[in-house]
Amino acid sequence: MTSSIIPMQRKQVLILVILLTGFISFTSHAQKDSAWRVSPVVQLSGLADIFYTYDFNRPSTKNRQPFFYHYNRHNRPDLNLGFLKFSVQHPKYRINLAVQAGTYVTDNYATEPALLKHLFEANAGISLNKKNSLWLDAGILSSHIGFETAVSSDNWTLTRSLLAENSPYYLTGVKLTYNPNPQWELAALVCNGWQHIRKVAGNTMPSFGTQVKFSPDKKTVLNWSSFLGTDDPDSTRRLRFFNNLYLQYQWSPKIGLIAGVDIGLQQKARNSADYYSWFSPVLMVRYTPADKWASCIRAEYYQDRNGVIIPATTAGGFSSSGLSVNLDYSPLRRITCRIEGRWLTSKDPVFVKDGLASANNLFMTTSVVLKF
Repeated sequence: MTSSIIPMQRKQVLILVILLTGFISFTSHAQKDSAWRVSPVVQLSGLADIFYTYDFNRPSTKNRQPFFYHYNRHNRPDLNLGFLKFSVQHPKYRINLAVQAGTYVTDNYATEPALLKHLFEANAGISLNKKNSLWLDAGILSSHIGFETAVSSDNWTLTRSLLAENSPYYLTGVKLTYNPNPQWELAALVCNGWQHIRKVAGNTMPSFGTQVKFSPDKKTVLNWSSFLGTDDPDSTRRLRFFNNLYLQYQWSPKIGLIAGVDIGLQQKARNSADYYSWFSPVLMVRYTPADKWASCIRAEYYQDRNGVIIPATTAGGFSSSGLSVNLDYSPLRRITCRIEGRWLTSKDPVFVKDGLASANNLFMTTSVVLKF
């Protein structure tokens, strides 16, 4: 027993010496850079997103739909998302820690451990070069995929598109970001899988992500984000390859456009050469007639015939088209009031109305977001 402990202790001491040597070297170099002597900005902020949804299909279950994670309650006021965030911002490092609660947390973090599900963000980053154009961040991070976030007031529409609701909102891992100039942003990630804080039991394979964002001018953003990995244990591992592409274009000071598409592939079985696929295009047009007012029209489609992402309830799997329109009013900078009408339809009865299968779903959602 003693002989096995001694080598282990030696390894630990060696690792500790290497880490201390690296830290001393890094600190010595950092002291030569005047940017490290700048005082960090410490901030405490928060958000509360209170909502009410009336679903004309009158669902009898707590969750209106299994493929929605925001505003997924019927005929009752509730908290969609609330969080309290502590952040430290410095030219050379950054720290973010936010705790959360709400129906979004209950629905979207259902598989996470009890304590971890209340972490909205928990990450730290450090600049790796003198120009601060290369950053390494690690922890629970906002997803690099898509143009919609978990914070509704940051999005053009009140409810999230089908493609946003069914792709990661967060990832846990390490992210390397490089901004060679104001026009380009490049990122590479190693993460715990498809939206997981804790890795899937029995899975030893890391997942990977990339992002390329190009802004040739102030009006235009072109983005391609990808994911390569698995959502299975090793014994049944099926590789998943996913792409999100979008164009955001500000046509004029009052009119903006977003066109995006998700395209995904997943192996039918472990080591299979055959793949299932799913895809989802979306188009949004936003009109901002005045500083305090905005409106957006959205057209979308989602097809997952084999139930890779949305479990199939009919022989034809899941497919749905949708239209929505919302009206936003911000009386103050930190208050946003919104209302949206949304209609989803399918050739198959993939929805439920009054306890029976239905091909349509119409619902209205209102929300008030308070920031501090």
